[in-house]
Amino acid sequence: MKKIYLLVAGLAAFNLNAQLFSDNFDAYTAGQYLGPQSLTWSTWSGTEGGNEDVQISSTNASSAPNAIYFSSTAANGGPQDVVLKFGQLYNSGVFTLQNKFYVNAGKKGYYNIQGALTIGNLWALNVNMNAGQLTIDDGITPNLVVSSYPEATWFELKIEANLTLHVWKAYVNGNLVGTWVNGVNTVASADFFPVQNTQMYIDDVMFDHVPFTVPALDAMVADIDMGAELATQSGTPTVKVVNGGSTAITSLKVDLTYNGSTTTQNVTGVNIATAGVYNVSLPSTVLAAGSLPINAVVYNVNGGAGDNTPSNDTLIELINPIVPAPGKMVVGEEATGTWCQWCPRGAVFMDLFETKYQDFWAGIAVHNGDPMTVEAYDTGIGTLIGGYPSALVDRLGDVDPSGMSSDFFTRLQTAPKATLVNGATWDATSRVLNVSVRYNFALAANGNYKSACVLTEDGVTGTGAGWSQSNAYAGGNNGVMGGYESLPTPVPAAQMVYDHVARAIAPSFTGMTGIFPTTVNAGDAHIVNYSFTLPAGWDENEIQIIGLLIDPTGKIDNAGSADITTAVANGYETGLNAGIAQVLESSRPVALAPNPANGTSAILMNLTTESEVHIELTDLNGKLITSGEYTNLSGAQSISINLNGLSAGMYAVNILINGTLYTEKLIVE
Repeated sequence: MKKIYLLVAGLAAFNLNAQLFSDNFDAYTAGQYLGPQSLTWSTWSGTEGGNEDVQISSTNASSAPNAIYFSSTAANGGPQDVVLKFGQLYNSGVFTLQNKFYVNAGKKGYYNIQGALTIGNLWALNVNMNAGQLTIDDGITPNLVVSSYPEATWFELKIEANLTLHVWKAYVNGNLVGTWVNGVNTVASADFFPVQNTQMYIDDVMFDHVPFTVPALDAMVADIDMGAELATQSGTPTVKVVNGGSTAITSLKVDLTYNGSTTTQNVTGVNIATAGVYNVSLPSTVLAAGSLPINAVVYNVNGGAGDNTPSNDTLIELINPIVPAPGKMVVGEEATGTWCQWCPRGAVFMDLFETKYQDFWAGIAVHNGDPMTVEAYDTGIGTLIGGYPSALVDRLGDVDPSGMSSDFFTRLQTAPKATLVNGATWDATSRVLNVSVRYNFALAANGNYKSACVLTEDGVTGTGAGWSQSNAYAGGNNGVMGGYESLPTPVPAAQMVYDHVARAIAPSFTGMTGIFPTTVNAGDAHIVNYSFTLPAGWDENEIQIIGLLIDPTGKIDNAGSADITTAVANGYETGLNAGIAQVLESSRPVALAPNPANGTSAILMNLTTESEVHIELTDLNGKLITSGEYTNLSGAQSISINLNGLSAGMYAVNILINGTLYTEKLIVE
């Protein structure tokens, strides 16, 4: 939801004529690294003058001749990672950081503010710029600001943080675009890091700090949270009122006006201390499409006519809810592990996205190095991330789980090629789940589009040390994180419940090729079938079926999600192109012999035309064991499968012949 702030007076009047620090880079030598030329600029690791550092550029500047330039095409971003040190830790007063940015059209920019002197211990703010869309979060709550910035032109971005009252503001070219109550209220440095697809110039950097004097009585409207950000979503608006004065607030009234309707909430019997935040809830409302003003007013504070700072009693916003593309569902894949001390952050943000965007979001937690690991999924995601925790949004590129918002909103507004409908049959006795994924193409598609299907489970628990969650947030020293700050490290297995857990991916992380024609017309429909046997320990009532459409570049074009009950109600359909179908037909041109087998088996094929054949051997959870590609095959064919080293049990042999998939069950003795 884009917010344009029309009127909010400042917390106080500040003299910014003599900043603590300013730098336009004009005193440095173009083409040389910044770190060795400055006492204030360094790098994340502290190693200056190498790939992690940034070079002075004379190509483009807001104030000629010099600026600095960041770019990256790497999946994990970097290697540049440049830090501006503030010289000390600030935890009170008003701190201001101001920069000029130039972000090329369609490209990204990013920086964060560190909340501790030791870099990497605490994030106070994340600022993402992506194709004209600005999103800001505090590492705890996503989408504190969703606004816009001008592409391919210089603009000024200013962050003003009242660390005494915890109220932060963001300005673009002098216009207030966001105000919020920040979860972390210490600042020590700013980190400029190019995420994948970054092309960003920076110039005219300055920061300043001034004391803040608390008035006697002051009720401040600090933020309006509509409880929703997307058009047609229903939300419960919350007006955040901060006590900016020294006198405790015991009563107040709030008026909220939106879309021609005004509601009033009378608050009594409270005791809001200095810098305290009180959330005033208003009746539920549905966000309307288009730009509409919303107006919040606090008055009748402690029964009086007004307070000492009437200028901050009113907040007016223009809200323009984001309109999702029809049928679009965004996939968030979180790389996590119980051994990873920072991974509780991933769990918290996955839950937040599930809560806020349930109908538009499919979350998948891909575990590494713990009892919930699905090796085929873990291996696949491992090629796209740089560490743990990490997240992929529609597989655009590696981001921190707290920084998924920018890619989420971009993808949410991108029209998918097809919408997906999941159908199923479920046999509680055999625990066989047959899945059909219908791809209804709304747009023409060309190239090698692929199909895959994921099963996730909520409410997963276990016993033993491997199920205990390492927790860097224990004790609260690294900030608030969804309650983990009140839990020990590790969090005992008995206290842990894991959600969004990836249980299976079929047929592979990259999807099955040859399922769809090279050219698909708008209006076409294709059905792909999958079959899973659920272990007894899985709770079928907590299983989510997520069908995927993967585009030729490896990005996820769209997804469809349904629980088993809903999928069964949708009905199971049999498609011409079947994925992991467990149905034997007398006319099938493939067979396994011997079966059961020990040591070796063979795939027998009778190919009436010259064929391209792709073979995969997997376990029943979709873990890839071996694969092979064969071209220009015809007639009677026999391809041997080496079974040495495999444990006894049932496996799946997937044989794709000229785009048609056959699956045979193979028993290894």
